[in-house]
Amino acid sequence: MIVIKSPDEIKRIREAGRIIGKVFEKVKDFIEPGMATAEIDGIVQSVIEKSGGRPAFKGYKGFPASACISINEEVVHGFPGPRKIRLGDIVGVDVGVEYKGYFADATITFPVGKISKQAVSLMDVTQKALMAGIEKCVVGNRLSDISHAIQVTAEGAGYSVVRDFVGHGVGLNLHEDPQIPNYGFPNSGPRLKAGMVFAIEPMVNLGGYRVKVLENGWTVVTLDGSLSAHFEHTVAITPEGPEILTLW
Repeated sequence: MIVIKSPDEIKRIREAGRIIGKVFEKVKDFIEPGMATAEIDGIVQSVIEKSGGRPAFKGYKGFPASACISINEEVVHGFPGPRKIRLGDIVGVDVGVEYKGYFADATITFPVGKISKQAVSLMDVTQKALMAGIEKCVVGNRLSDISHAIQVTAEGAGYSVVRDFVGHGVGLNLHEDPQIPNYGFPNSGPRLKAGMVFAIEPMVNLGGYRVKVLENGWTVVTLDGSLSAHFEHTVAITPEGPEILTLW
């Protein structure tokens, strides 16, 4: 069941989203070659807690950290730890925040110094795919219109969209109905209504779309070792159109 949020509930989700914005501003200022991913996780946790929030990922189904930090071929759910960030890496930082009982979720893939032209293009297309999906978050559209817009944007540029991991509802819980694939035919699924809140999150690969999960049970990597980029926003559907609640 897709939960419809009241204007007051959307306001509270927006407050959680603002904390994520603060996190990304801080990470942007500090991320650099030689940092361990655990150091970034420490920054994420510190900003969230100083802002009165709680890291929503920490302890979720046993996940041990405040952020998922995924480098290069890592698609999503990367474990923070001793791995060092290198010049030319692209680093996905996925953050969830609970603030006064309400949840927001967002991801940015950061470039570390000068990155390859391929990586620049991949990140640009992934962001465009995200915005294409968000533009379909309009009352009266169908859920698959979001999925189709993401797929067409990514594949039209010559990339592939990950199929094993999807977007989702969010707000009263970290993960809610519905699941929102990043691919599919248009004009199917539930009609979109004002008050729905979704985490839209394309994961786009330079190579094929197939992925595998590493032995830690969490970290997802591209099967062919190609680069992957991930961008995500929490978005409310309103009578006036989509509202991004995790702007930074």
